[in-house]
Amino acid sequence: MPVIEVHNLTKTFRTYKKQPGFSGAIKGLFHRQYEQTFAVNEVSFKIEPGELVGFLGPNGAGKTTTLKMLAGLLYPTSGAAKVLNYTPWERDDGYRRQFALVLGQKNQLWWDLPARESLELNAKIYGIPQERFEKTVGDLTELLAVKEKLNVSVRELSLGERMKMELIASLLHQPKVLFLDEPTIGLDVVAKERIREFLKEINRTEGTTVLLTTHDLSDIEELSQRIIIIDKGRILFDGDLGQMKKRLAKYNQVKFFLKDRSQVPRLAKIETDGIACERVDELTYLIRFDREQHSSAGVIREIVNNLEVRDLLVEEEPIEEIVKRIYLSGEVA
Repeated sequence: MPVIEVHNLTKTFRTYKKQPGFSGAIKGLFHRQYEQTFAVNEVSFKIEPGELVGFLGPNGAGKTTTLKMLAGLLYPTSGAAKVLNYTPWERDDGYRRQFALVLGQKNQLWWDLPARESLELNAKIYGIPQERFEKTVGDLTELLAVKEKLNVSVRELSLGERMKMELIASLLHQPKVLFLDEPTIGLDVVAKERIREFLKEINRTEGTTVLLTTHDLSDIEELSQRIIIIDKGRILFDGDLGQMKKRLAKYNQVKFFLKDRSQVPRLAKIETDGIACERVDELTYLIRFDREQHSSAGVIREIVNNLEVRDLLVEEEPIEEIVKRIYLSGEVA
């Protein structure tokens, strides 16, 4: 039975369209023009227990609006949704005790208090026994390597440390469903990797169902097998990440490393129709080619027959390029 079921979920906003200039402001006092914007437009999907799903889309696509409706913060204009068999916007107490929402750009911890005191306050709100609280906080802070930061004021924590504490706060009551809105935004490489490993661990050990929005596609490749792509309020793709690559990738690429600078003039020998060398650095070059017109084996043969190389690497088209193409076209071919 699905943990999350969404059927034709729609959310529209009515926005005032002001005419330019002072005269436009005066006219607006007596006769206002409004336009209706679809933030989410008849979205439908199902998520099974224990899935970790990536929710992708450009800015303004409707990702955060969808999460807020599923968390009960917004009422939909039309459509239906069930999470853990509850209707989210009815805000049933039984539901609120079984999910958590983490917004990467908003804080739930008290800014001037040590992180531990904010966590203790959350534990009181959820009625968590002290013994369970201590064990949960101990386990989670160890996993995220922030145990020594518990008594530091939240305002004095780094962005990465604060994000980790936000995750701990959201998981104190051991929710069955976790909604994450850009949890790695602005973090350094080490902090991102720690949070990714943490999410994989709780998903594996606790069976927590996770719906994750992010603009960092390396998050998706690290964490999710299934992705949902949304744009202009409607779903463009819902399926397996590997299948998406196989179905929608148009190009392959070969990165090769020249033996020395004397090989550079010889690059022209392998540049033919549809094959051009792109310089990465002094001795590193990249060839991106249409997989229907050229084979990887053929391109590699041309490289090794005409150039002396130290190494080469065959890669699929990066997921960033595939997703960017979907965003720009607004459709899935």
